[in-house]
Amino acid sequence: MYSPVKLALKYLNYYLSASNNKGYGIHSPFVFEFVTKVLNDDRQFYCFKTIEALRAQLQQAKTEITLQDFGAGSRVHASYKRKVADIARSSLKPKKFAQLLFRMVNFYQPVNILELGTSLGITTAYLASANTNANVVTMEGAKAVAAIAQINFHQLQLNNIKIVEGNFDDILAPTLNKFSKIDFAFIDGNHRKEPTLNYFQQILVKTTDNSILVFDDIHWSKEMEETWDIIKAHSRVTLSIDLFFIGIVFFRKEQKEKQQFTIRF
Repeated sequence: MYSPVKLALKYLNYYLSASNNKGYGIHSPFVFEFVTKVLNDDRQFYCFKTIEALRAQLQQAKTEITLQDFGAGSRVHASYKRKVADIARSSLKPKKFAQLLFRMVNFYQPVNILELGTSLGITTAYLASANTNANVVTMEGAKAVAAIAQINFHQLQLNNIKIVEGNFDDILAPTLNKFSKIDFAFIDGNHRKEPTLNYFQQILVKTTDNSILVFDDIHWSKEMEETWDIIKAHSRVTLSIDLFFIGIVFFRKEQKEKQQFTIRF
């Protein structure tokens, strides 16, 4: 992984070189709509306050649990024993991006949603709240973490979420077999090149022209940047959007030529 200083420098370069986030000069109608109606939608939706109150509650939780980390580890912690509060402070997707995922699901209304990396379930809750008719399947490697997430879903009265526990290398294939198609996927469970590309290839089989895949931490390390470059260059990917901390790919056949955007967010 990159050091905090190097990551900050990379972010500065991204910020200075990225397209503005107002839509000016974006010649793709689809991307212009994404920027103006999804990226910049500043409405405070009905569930935001409730989910953020739960996040605040988790950030104060002193319970200590043992983690099974099948990914590339944590930037902050080396130990597998952690307090729930520490996980909530360092591992949960920030409000800004969790709410963007909510807006994407709310706008595009995907029905079959897959998440790799439940953590404490905050991002999952945003995904499930954005379309309560959606089928949300979320995968988590750490049993103790999944148990807390399940309690959180019950507290939020979200009944359209199913947690699948285990190592993604073992459980992704049988989980995907239960889907007829994947409309939306958020891949946030492993920060290594080979596993991430493997997950991408497996999920790809279930995608359609209207599917959306979101990859977390695409600039987390040199390895993840290489992974992102391979994914956005794939022949089936017609459009990619780099928001620095996440990358989004689309498979729209209406897109005559492959387009790659880096947009400030």
